[in-house]
Amino acid sequence: MAWPEPVTLSGPHATLRPLAPEHHDALCAATRDGELWRLWYTAVPSPEGMATEIARRLALQARGAMLPFTVFDACGRIVGMSTYMHIDARSRRVEIGSTWYRASAQRTALNTQCKRLLLAHAFEALGCIAVELRTHRLNTPSRQAIERLGAQLDGILRAHQIAADGSLRDTAVYSITAAEWPAVRSHLDWQLAKPR
Repeated sequence: MAWPEPVTLSGPHATLRPLAPEHHDALCAATRDGELWRLWYTAVPSPEGMATEIARRLALQARGAMLPFTVFDACGRIVGMSTYMHIDARSRRVEIGSTWYRASAQRTALNTQCKRLLLAHAFEALGCIAVELRTHRLNTPSRQAIERLGAQLDGILRAHQIAADGSLRDTAVYSITAAEWPAVRSHLDWQLAKPR
């Protein structure tokens, strides 16, 4: 049996459903909002590369290395993707990553809601001992969003990956441990309850 198994996670501001090929066209429309694939420090699929990216994520899921989700907003519109990745079933660890949202959905309650859902499922249903979040060292908006969640910086993996443009990526690695989850959960619930 796969760990973790595909699941739908829902909250007031967002729903995460298992990624499916029929999400292709709406995901292409979402990535066009902000032309996200043009950001040099991220790896967001272009509309032309979306089918390949969906196939890649589903192939990793079939091997037990990833559990990909399509992200829907409160109106039921597809706004992006997220995943559990670098799955370590033996040590009960996952990374939440390969996440992107259309530009109009960024800096809204949607990201907080998605992370709240994914973290709750990881700690409360899957029994994870820790959840990682990673981003490019120079992706300041992503790092600030991760830190607002309550994750702690574990360190920087220097010259960790080769980016699409050939530059070397330094990766900032953050994590939340099971012991920290109750406080982080309270913090996220407080953030989501604040008037917008």
